[in-house]
Amino acid sequence: MKKNELRLRYKKLREDFSSEEIEDKSLEIANNLLKIPIWEYTYYHLFLSIANKREVNTETILHILQGKDKNVVVSKSDFENFRMVNYLLTDSTVLKQNEYGIPEPVDGIEIPPQNIEVVFIPLLAFDEKGNRIGYGKGFYDRFLDSCTGETVKVGLSFFEAEPIISEVSENDIPLDYCVTPGKIYSFKNL
Repeated sequence: MKKNELRLRYKKLREDFSSEEIEDKSLEIANNLLKIPIWEYTYYHLFLSIANKREVNTETILHILQGKDKNVVVSKSDFENFRMVNYLLTDSTVLKQNEYGIPEPVDGIEIPPQNIEVVFIPLLAFDEKGNRIGYGKGFYDRFLDSCTGETVKVGLSFFEAEPIISEVSENDIPLDYCVTPGKIYSFKNL
């Protein structure tokens, strides 16, 4: 299936979830995350959920990371260059929603992408090869391209994998894992 068709389909499916379903499925995803071998690292990039886009709620994941004494990195989007600037999340970090409803740090301690060891990635859909579809602006592809080749890429999805996504470009960076409420996908050996 083509990317634009999948984007529309999965946006619609997410819109049909109740708030309670989103919370329940997000908790199942967080519990499944504990089963994959990613917890020995130090720096974790976590997206802060956009409530009006009905994304996976990452609050429980944030608590897990803090409970494990990990450094959590969050980003601020630059819509002129379609890039993300990454900041260490601390007790004094001030978060503010931007015009697109994305909670972002106002400022803080900037963390270079090369320091980030695990990235949790929001997405609309993914396939059995680890290809993913986001909102289409390429923020995460540019960000992941600036990370090291060792950075572990973990998608979070309410839905199971599509058999195949057509129109995959050479700039699309695949996932290492994708975690859903019902299943953990590993793409490391594909």
